[in-house]
Amino acid sequence: MSLIIQNSKMEVNGRDDLKAPLLQPPDGVAIAVPREKDHRGEKVKTIKFKIGNIKCSSCATSIESVLGELNGVEKTTVSPLDGHAAISYIPGLVTAQKIKETIEDAGFPVDDFPEQEISVCRLRIKGMACTSCSESVERALLMAKGVKKAVVGLALEEAKVHFDSNLTDTDHIIEAVEDAGFGAELVSSGNDLNKVHLKIEEINSIEDATNVQTFLESSREYRIQNMLSIGMFLRWILCTPVQFMVGRRFYVGSYHALRRKSANMDVLVALGTNAAYFYSVYIVIKAMTSKKFEGQDFFETSAMLISFILLGKYLEVLAKGKTSDALAKLTELSPDTAYLLTRDSNGNVVSEMEIVTELIQRNDIIKIVPGAKVPVDGIVIDGQSHVNESMITGEARPLLKDLVIGGTMNENGCLLVKATHVGSETALSQIVQLVEAAQLARAPVQKLADQISKFFVPTVVIAAFVTWLGWFIPGEAGLYPRHWIPKAMDGFELALQFGISVLVVACPCALGLATPTAVMVATGKGASQGVLIKGGDALEKAYKVKTVVFDKTGTLTVGKPVVVSAVLFSSFSMEEFCDMATAAEANSEHPIAKAVVEHAKRIRQKIGSSTEHVAEAKDFEVHTGAGVSGKVGEKMVLVGNKRLMQASNVTVGTEVENYISENERLARTCVLVSIDGKIAGAFAVTDPVKPEAERVISFLHSMGISAIMVTGDNWATAAAIAKEVGIKKVFAETDPMGKADRIKDLQGKGMTVAMVGDGINDSPALVAADVGMAIGAGTDVAIEAADIVLIKSNLEDVVTAIDLSRKTILRIRLNYVWALGYNILGMPIAAGILYPFTGIRLPPWLAGACMAASSISVVCSSLLLQSYKKPLHVTNS
Repeated sequence: MSLIIQNSKMEVNGRDDLKAPLLQPPDGVAIAVPREKDHRGEKVKTIKFKIGNIKCSSCATSIESVLGELNGVEKTTVSPLDGHAAISYIPGLVTAQKIKETIEDAGFPVDDFPEQEISVCRLRIKGMACTSCSESVERALLMAKGVKKAVVGLALEEAKVHFDSNLTDTDHIIEAVEDAGFGAELVSSGNDLNKVHLKIEEINSIEDATNVQTFLESSREYRIQNMLSIGMFLRWILCTPVQFMVGRRFYVGSYHALRRKSANMDVLVALGTNAAYFYSVYIVIKAMTSKKFEGQDFFETSAMLISFILLGKYLEVLAKGKTSDALAKLTELSPDTAYLLTRDSNGNVVSEMEIVTELIQRNDIIKIVPGAKVPVDGIVIDGQSHVNESMITGEARPLLKDLVIGGTMNENGCLLVKATHVGSETALSQIVQLVEAAQLARAPVQKLADQISKFFVPTVVIAAFVTWLGWFIPGEAGLYPRHWIPKAMDGFELALQFGISVLVVACPCALGLATPTAVMVATGKGASQGVLIKGGDALEKAYKVKTVVFDKTGTLTVGKPVVVSAVLFSSFSMEEFCDMATAAEANSEHPIAKAVVEHAKRIRQKIGSSTEHVAEAKDFEVHTGAGVSGKVGEKMVLVGNKRLMQASNVTVGTEVENYISENERLARTCVLVSIDGKIAGAFAVTDPVKPEAERVISFLHSMGISAIMVTGDNWATAAAIAKEVGIKKVFAETDPMGKADRIKDLQGKGMTVAMVGDGINDSPALVAADVGMAIGAGTDVAIEAADIVLIKSNLEDVVTAIDLSRKTILRIRLNYVWALGYNILGMPIAAGILYPFTGIRLPPWLAGACMAASSISVVCSSLLLQSYKKPLHVTNS
């Protein structure tokens, strides 16, 4: 007898085929032999009709209802738009002719009753980008006249179409694809494409035919034991190492999290993958012990889920590594090796050896050749060269230096340097430590993510359980159509997949990454541009700044005062006057004191005095914000401002007052010198305003930030400087504690205040301010007290610090939108909210990919801060 073996089913099952691979194993084997009357297990066939007189959806419902009463009709779908009907039926119970007659008896003519001669063709589809595209092509094919079945594979970009060659041909099928907006070309076609004709001898009964059929059906999956197939067994074997070895990190993470009575992403992944894996093991056991059981295992779901999550973690690590690029570049500035010199008691070089930089100790003599990097901070004891400090101070021009900083570049000339600061004491190491500490610090805005995370995972677990119940119970109760359940699944399995998808898609990782990655990038970027921000707290506070208070000397001004004139108001000679002033100011660290000493020495040399000895002041005392005093020989000497003189009961005459007023109008500071209670003379000191100061103040005003100046200098000089740079509000003649009090007064009015200063006397104000900004060239005490350090000593970086903080906080908020947006959108889709209406669902492996994408998107969003550019650039002439 003849036997026809066909490697594909002929029935329409469009939605189910969305879940099946294109190159699926054959679903059935049809043998042309007589049938017994027992129709159990008989294959369901599908026939298509074109029905007329359908005017509305109620007509379609009537037809479906009438056919539903026929014994043998399994499923009926009628389109009210074009009258196409697809009826699935058991041929042994009802005939196609009977179905046609039933429809006509209901009052609807059947225009088409085609012969079911099936042809098969393969098409190459062009223009598909996602699963929705493949679904669109599949829907277009299924609605085409004469098409019985269509399966579209996105990855292969192919479609396999079963059609009735009496009703249509490949040209019309291609036209249907093109009408849907996609390109198509024929790969192959033919009625016998999937058929093999065999002649089997010695078949004498139904039992013989049934035995052949059973053998052929079982051979398509070379079964091991009962319903356990080789494919299922291999999936079990191959997925087990992935579940328990590759996925071990999730078990460990879950264990430690649960021990701490908390839950994290590892708990969600472990729950989801274990649910899929152990349910699949149950399917394997049941298939192995049953001869009729058919179930779908989810081993590939577990393996793909773990693989996608770890791939996402790998990509996340790569992206996060780039957030520390700036810090890595700073660390690389220091050279690996240096040349250590050994000298004898006469200063002659005895030996020279190359050592690693970490072995250099304080007071070692280091040789630095042209083109080499300076390994440590030190003092040049021999040689001259230009050193490029652009990587540390921002100064692009090579400078002739006596003091060198580690990490800078020696341009020309050979230098011998005595190490003064080594290891963690160097300026470069201090910068690196500040950046590292800043990147580890938690910003206050991070508290939001921490609070959400506490309740997030338990909420997700509950949501996943409710999702499973929400699909399982209605499925068992028959509250939704049976065709919603994909082929080879049951209601429990469909509900389980929805629950696993909810567990996996809702991951708190992205939420936890939103703040620290942005802070890491911002602090690193700031450091590379000369702005050291000490952590997320400083960033967040700088974002809120509405008032900036500037110190005057060394901040708004260059910080290197010079004496422009000196006058006498007594009978003392200029030589004696200079000696007294030099002796009193010699022990002071104030920039004005140094300017006075240098000028006095120059005058003395100009006079032609041969003596180099400077008398030492006894009972030396610093009067904060006013000046100094001391006893030089038998004479009491005061050097300072008018306030010091008045406090010491020294009379300031009219001549002196006029001199003071005249110089203050020129923005000069007058330093008065009193000897034994009488004004002996005065120095007029000026400190040039920084060239960028006026533009910086103007730019701050454009940002909605007010500027205030606070200084210990006199009112007239302070007012003159303030007018020159554009500051309208001034606090003058203020001591260090008074500066801090002014800051607190402003804060009491509800202002968020930043203080910019450079000296020891600015430290109380820097601490009192919401954000303290220390000029990098200032004192160590000021830098330690500040929240932000402006390494380049350039005022434009005040604008940079505030602007960078604003952009960082906005980026953090955008990151939260990304992180929460994924969960808000992803969880309902994963729970199957769209499935009843569109047939779209989120399988667990795709949910894992979405979860990984959320973390990667947040990190990449933070990395965009790497492109930050300063809003203000001032060129110093």
